[in-house]
Amino acid sequence: MSPFIPILAIILLVAAVISVLSGVKIVQPYEQAVYMRLGKYVRILNQGLNVVCPLVNQVVKMDLRTQVLDVPSQEVITKDNSPVNVDAIVYIKVTDPKNAFFEVTDYRTATVYLAQTTLRSIIGEMELDQILSNREKINVQLRDILDESTDKWGVKIETVEIREVDPAQRVKESMEEQTSAERRRRAAILEADGKKTAAVLEAEGKKNSMILEAEGKKKSVILEAEGKRLATILEAQGEAQKLRLTSVGASSLDSKALAVLSMETLKSVGDGQSSKIYFPMELTKIVDGISSYMGASNEVPEREVADRTDIEDAVGRPEDVLGPIPTPEEIRSAIDADVSKDVSDKSAEDAKKAKEDSEA
Repeated sequence: MSPFIPILAIILLVAAVISVLSGVKIVQPYEQAVYMRLGKYVRILNQGLNVVCPLVNQVVKMDLRTQVLDVPSQEVITKDNSPVNVDAIVYIKVTDPKNAFFEVTDYRTATVYLAQTTLRSIIGEMELDQILSNREKINVQLRDILDESTDKWGVKIETVEIREVDPAQRVKESMEEQTSAERRRRAAILEADGKKTAAVLEAEGKKNSMILEAEGKKKSVILEAEGKRLATILEAQGEAQKLRLTSVGASSLDSKALAVLSMETLKSVGDGQSSKIYFPMELTKIVDGISSYMGASNEVPEREVADRTDIEDAVGRPEDVLGPIPTPEEIRSAIDADVSKDVSDKSAEDAKKAKEDSEA
């Protein structure tokens, strides 16, 4: 037996194993594979175990999961000549493995370069303020343009996000100065509005205060006049009632009693400090009455004492003569009622005015 036979058998066995292994391809669940034989496209291999022609096949696996591509930062000149550094992130997904392999050399690199040029073109057509305030709009516009361009590559652009917009240092300083000036302007406007509002409110307060003070003085004068009027009426009524009582009491006096009262009056007048005395009647008549009372006259005039019936016939009933006399409680109740009415009227006017101010 030739010694080369075992070696040949081993070589054939290894070749058979290699042939079998090269003809079996395992594709993962998130992959698809492009199968080519002798430089010719055959078909797409799906997930699982696939048997292909051994030794002469070529299988390229394509990942179908969403992939994240980082677009490097680049300096772009905006429409208003402001240099900014912009970078982005692109989320892509392979939808057609055949086109992704045959239509472009490296779809990842191609997508990144395309995103760079498209981003530079979009940013260059916008002003800096628009870029800073319309990121979402830029993202949508960039995604639509990239998706349309990469569709023939079998690649779908799912999302594009601008990660950072960094203006140049001199632009930042100008923006900070502009922001500071804008804030100072707003602060000045707010301060002026505050002073204006304060002045208006202060004027309104002074106006209302003067109105209330004038109304208070008016009410005070009215109440004082009402008090004086009531006091005058009560004083006059008291004097009248005093005179009526005096007349009623004097109607029952005779000449002797009148003489005694006249003597008492002369005595009180004599005790005074005045050097002159004026009598409202003829003095001789008073002296004659006194002398008659003292018995100097031979004839003393007689006068009957009047009774209650004679007095009522002469001057009327005491209730009619004196009239209704209000008690202190009745006077106080009348005054309190007037004051309460004035206060209620004032409260109603204040409430009406407050309602008009709130509506204004």
